[in-house]
Amino acid sequence: MNIDALGITRRDFLKYCSAMAVYMGLPASLGVKIAEAAESARRPSVIWISGQECTGCVESLLRLNSPTLDTLILETISLDYSETLCTPAGHQAEEAMQAAIEENKGKFILVVEGAIPVKDGGIYCKIAGKTFLDIVRDTAKDAAAVIAIGSCASWGGVPSAEPNPTGATPAYKVLEDMQVPVINIPGCPANPYNFISTVMHYLTFNTLPELDAKHRPKFAYGRLIHENCERRPHFDAGRFAYEFGDEGHRKGYCLYQLGCKGPVTYNNCPTQLYGDAGSSSWPVGTGHPCFGCSEEHVGFHIPLFTQAKIQQPTAGPGYPEVDATKGTPVTVGAAAVLGAGVGAILGASAVVAKNLKKDSADQTTEKNPQ
Repeated sequence: MNIDALGITRRDFLKYCSAMAVYMGLPASLGVKIAEAAESARRPSVIWISGQECTGCVESLLRLNSPTLDTLILETISLDYSETLCTPAGHQAEEAMQAAIEENKGKFILVVEGAIPVKDGGIYCKIAGKTFLDIVRDTAKDAAAVIAIGSCASWGGVPSAEPNPTGATPAYKVLEDMQVPVINIPGCPANPYNFISTVMHYLTFNTLPELDAKHRPKFAYGRLIHENCERRPHFDAGRFAYEFGDEGHRKGYCLYQLGCKGPVTYNNCPTQLYGDAGSSSWPVGTGHPCFGCSEEHVGFHIPLFTQAKIQQPTAGPGYPEVDATKGTPVTVGAAAVLGAGVGAILGASAVVAKNLKKDSADQTTEKNPQ
C-alpha cells in the first residue's frame, strides 16, 4: 500500500492502524505491525461469490469510509472476482476467476455471500451453468479460508425461513466435511468493518482472529447487543415503550416490551455503527426493536414482536420512579440493599424478572379491562 498516493500522512495512517488494532481487541501498539503488513505484504487475493442473497452486504461494503472502497480493493486487498463489482462479464469473468484461483491456490480468501440451496441437487441457484452448491465447494477446496458474510451465508437467513422450499443452507454446513476454516460474519447486512478487520488480521498475522463456538470473530460478536445498547439505562430503570408512538417510545425508552431481540443477539451494532452515520444507522437508534438478524435461529425465524428471554438480568438494586428528579440522593434503604453484596445482585435479578412480567401484565390489563 502506497500511503503517499492516498494523500494521507504517515502519522494519520498509523493512527488508523492503531484504532483498527484496538477494534480487533489487540493492543494499540500492534498498529505499527498492521501498518507494516499493509504497506509491505502482497495484497491478499479475495474471490467473492454470491448465491441466494439481496446484494446488501456488497452494498454495505460500497459505503466504507475508512478505508473507502477504492482504497480497499486497489490498495488493501486484491478483489479478483465479484459478480457485482468486476469489470468483465460472461466468459471473461469466469476466466478471471479461474486464473485468480490457479495463481493463488491455497492462499486466497473466499467470500461467500448468500445462502446455498441444496434441495434437488442445488438446482435453485445456478451461475454459468453450474449450481452455486458446486461453485462453493469447488472454490473452497483451494482457499486458505472462507468468510461467510451476512446472515444468509452464515445461518441461511431469509431464504431458509420456513418452509425453506429450496433447502437454503449456510456455508459452514455445506463445507463441514472439508478441511477449510469458515468464519461467519452475520448481519443483514453485515457490518463492513467486521469484514475488513478480519481480512486485515489475516494479512497482518497470517492467521485468523479468535473465533467463538459459532465461528464468529470474538472482537465483533463477543458481547450481546443488550449489554452496549444506548437504551440499556432505561431497561435497568424499568422504563419501557409498550406501543409504537406512546409516551415511552417518544422519550426513547427501552424497546424490550416491543419484542427487541438485543438480549439474545451477539453483535457490535451499538458500538460499531453502519456507514459512520451515527446512531440512526441501526434499528434501535431509529426507534425499532432489534430483530436479531445476526443471530442463528432468531432473525427470520422468531416472530418480529415476540419478547426475548433475558439471559443477563440487570444487577441494579431496584427501579427509581419514572419521573424522579435527577440527582435525588440515595435512600437509606437503597444503600442497605447495595451493601448486601452478592445477595443484592441475586435478589435484584429476581426483582427485574418479576417487574418485567408485572409491567407486561399491567399493560395487558389496561388495554383489556374486565
